[in-house]
Amino acid sequence: MSLPTPSPRKRAPTLTDGASRRVQRPAPLRQAVYDAIVDLIVQGTLQRGQHLVENELAEYLGVSRQPVREALQRLQTDGWIDLRPAQGAFVHTPSEDEVDQLLGVRTVLETYSARLAAENATAEDVNRLWELQQDGLNALAANDSEALVTANVNLHEAITEIAGNSVLARHIGLVERRWHWYYLPIAQPRGQGAWTEHAELIKAIAAGDADLASSIMQNHTEHTRKVYHDQRQAKSESE
Repeated sequence: MSLPTPSPRKRAPTLTDGASRRVQRPAPLRQAVYDAIVDLIVQGTLQRGQHLVENELAEYLGVSRQPVREALQRLQTDGWIDLRPAQGAFVHTPSEDEVDQLLGVRTVLETYSARLAAENATAEDVNRLWELQQDGLNALAANDSEALVTANVNLHEAITEIAGNSVLARHIGLVERRWHWYYLPIAQPRGQGAWTEHAELIKAIAAGDADLASSIMQNHTEHTRKVYHDQRQAKSESE
């Protein structure tokens, strides 16, 4: 597989690093292959702009080339990869405008989710949120970006679950998978501020204060949006 030139400070991960990730059956094969490739992109194993080769992906996933080819077509439709004539498939590199649109939608959905969670949360729900908050603080102390992303996703998913609106949960799920991908580079810069805001949010949910919970969540997602753009700008200026 063609790979981007690795940074002298840190070699880019490749599909040959570690054990292969063979897709699990009996899940529909096309869906399983699609999900596996998305996970590789979100986790950074397949990096932005990286060239993808069908036969190497097929070998890595333990499948034939046909489901990989079908998955790549769908991945292009869903914005995860770009298919370029006479060049092949490449992991998509999101534009500033693309990210901003997604984060705007995320703010609307998550703000409503926090409101509903404050209206519905039980004492048991609140205890679970504090446990997930501690997971995030532990990851922060360990300086573990991947664990921070996971902890952040788990906490927001728990709030959505407490909200109890299946339609809202489905739409948030669509946004969060892509946001997981965007969030990894800023998990550390967002750092303590994000988890301080999470603590205030949990307190508002525990108090049943829907207005305060929605306000905190709106500010929280907007702060994350600003950090993302600030990081991108700083990186662009340094290149």
